[in-house]
Amino acid sequence: MPYQPLSAVKNRIRLGGPVPFNIRGQDHRLLLARGQIIRDEEQLEALFEREALVDTDELKSVRSEVLEAPVETLPGLWRGCIDRVGRTLKTPTLPEFAKALEEAAEPVLALVERDPDLAIFQVVRQEAAGKNPYGVSHSVHTAIASYLVAQRLGWDKAAVERVFKAALTMNLAMLELQGRLATQVTPPTAAQRELIHDHPTRSAEMLEASGVADADWLAAVRNHHEIAGGHGYPRACQEVDDMASLLRRVDMYTAKLSPRITRKAMPANQAGRDLFIKDAQHPMAAAVIKEFGVYPPGCFVQLECGEVGVVIKRGANANTPVVASLTGRNGDALLEPARRLTDHRGFAVVGVVPESALRVRVSPEKLVVLATR
Repeated sequence: MPYQPLSAVKNRIRLGGPVPFNIRGQDHRLLLARGQIIRDEEQLEALFEREALVDTDELKSVRSEVLEAPVETLPGLWRGCIDRVGRTLKTPTLPEFAKALEEAAEPVLALVERDPDLAIFQVVRQEAAGKNPYGVSHSVHTAIASYLVAQRLGWDKAAVERVFKAALTMNLAMLELQGRLATQVTPPTAAQRELIHDHPTRSAEMLEASGVADADWLAAVRNHHEIAGGHGYPRACQEVDDMASLLRRVDMYTAKLSPRITRKAMPANQAGRDLFIKDAQHPMAAAVIKEFGVYPPGCFVQLECGEVGVVIKRGANANTPVVASLTGRNGDALLEPARRLTDHRGFAVVGVVPESALRVRVSPEKLVVLATR
């Protein structure tokens, strides 16, 4: 079994975070198990002095691990990766925040690449957000959607990944406030409105302080609420860069999909319709609508035959998705979800139904296996 010195892969270790592989001594006995914490430089140097080793087979890239993972494990990977991003976003003042964010984002990008339909499912259903506060989950969902829409617009790989990171960090200065506002029944106070107004500037400043030097990333964060012609905030810019323009549109779209204490989540087809009405002439708005479709994965729908289910995959056309039927035409729960192609006779989608109307719950693991059949 081949081994490498731990010192050769020290870039894969984040102090204060879980180690991504087992660490062994020269006799190959376990010194530190995968997932345990290396607290500080002193502990790391002690391992180097002992000439600690790492099994080469465990050094497979995070991207490779995600792309090769069994299908049924993908929902669990989504939950774990979103939790990791959430923990990282909450620590912007720690040393090496920028590096930690890059490492946390890598498996999420791989998951989006592995299955874009399942990625959209995360944005629409938002089940993998777990106990993360609204500010964190919204940042992740906006990042996923921005990545997919940027790809549809034909942006190059570097720009696509940059807009993903910009979306993750655009609200860095108000993550806690966003969580509070999502459960607040009263209008924002004067102090809260000031924080909202200033957050693009403050978020960019926090990124710069953490070591981010990418001018395009910083500009996108600084300008993501600006509207060309001087109609946005905080600086009323006359011109706005493409990345910031995309972030603003995707931000608004994904926010409509999230519930608040004062309102329910908006159905995805209605969120798309609202975006089209307000911004019909802009290619970015059109790209958002085309990427998600009329009935995106995660949307609950009723079929012509009377069955009700959840969309699990986009179809050849915007209105012909693949659906997992969960209840029969009489309203009773099916013993197992049934895969339906809605371009077939009798199975056309006739409308969206609210989540509250469907009391049947099926594990995400079953749904993802059904989607890939």
